[in-house]
Amino acid sequence: MGASLSNLGENGSGSGGPGLGDIPESCVACVFLYLSPPEICNLARLNRAFRGAASSDAVWEAKLPSNYHHLLQLLSQPAVCENLSRKDIFAFLARPNPFDDANKLVWVDRYAGRVCMSISAKGMSITGIEDRRYWNWVPTEESRFNVVAYLQQIWWFEVDGSVTFPFPPDIYTLSFRIHLGRFSRRLGRRISHFDHTHGWDIKPVRFELSTSDGQHASSECFLDVIPEDDANGSYKRGCWIEYKVGQFLVKESDPPTEVRFSMKQIDCTHSKGGLCVDSVSIMPSELKERRSERTLQ
Repeated sequence: MGASLSNLGENGSGSGGPGLGDIPESCVACVFLYLSPPEICNLARLNRAFRGAASSDAVWEAKLPSNYHHLLQLLSQPAVCENLSRKDIFAFLARPNPFDDANKLVWVDRYAGRVCMSISAKGMSITGIEDRRYWNWVPTEESRFNVVAYLQQIWWFEVDGSVTFPFPPDIYTLSFRIHLGRFSRRLGRRISHFDHTHGWDIKPVRFELSTSDGQHASSECFLDVIPEDDANGSYKRGCWIEYKVGQFLVKESDPPTEVRFSMKQIDCTHSKGGLCVDSVSIMPSELKERRSERTLQ
C-alpha cells in the first residue's frame, strides 16, 4: 500500500496511467488558492509539482493581509519584504511580533491569514499601579507577556488603554483577559488563592470601547458569582476568562484606526480586590467565534 501511494504521488498512477505528478504546477497553484496554509504545507510533500506550487508567491500573496507591507513597516522590518519570498513573509507574520516597547503583539492567524493583536497590562493605564499597597506585577508563564497585574485591594478600579493600528478591513472583537484570585505552582500543581478576592459580586464592572471613526460599544458584568450561581456550577474563580467588550468595523486600513478601551468599577462605597489583569485581545470576530465553539466542544 505504501508503494502504491508513493507511485501515485510521482509521475504515473502505479498502473501506467496518469497520476498526481502529471498535474501542471499552475493548476495545482489554482487549487491551493482555496486551501488554508497548513493544508498547502501538508500537500507540498506529495511531489515536485505540489512542492513548487506551495512555494509560489502568487499563492502566498493571496494568503497575506492586504496591507502586509504596512505591517512590516510598523514592525521595523521593511527589508523583510525585499529579501524573503511571500511564503517566508507569511511565516514571519504568523508568529507573535512585538511592538510599542514589546507591550503589544501582532500576528497573522496561520489558518485564515487575518490579523490578531494582544495588548499587555503593561501597555495600559491602571489607576494606582505604582502603589504596591494596591497593585503588584506578577511574573507567570500563563501570559503571552510573562507578567500580569495583580490587584490586592482598591476602591477606585479603572484600567484604560488605546492602540492606533492599520487594521485590515474586517469586523473585530475586543476582549479583556481576567483571572479572579492569585495563582502559583507547588510541587508541579497549579494552586489558586482567593484571600484578597472580594467586592466583584456587589456591583458590575463596566467595559467600554470606542474608535476614531465614532463607533462605540459597552457591556457590564459581575466578575464574581453570587451564591445561587455557584450552586448551579457557574463558578468564575481560579481560571482565565475573556470578557467581550464589543465589536468594531474597519472599512479601510488607511488611515489607521485608533481603538480606546476601558474596564471600570468606580463605585467607592466598597473595596474590591484579588484580581489579575493579563491583556486585551483584538481579533476578527469570525475567528473569535470559531475558537469559542472549539473550546465548548
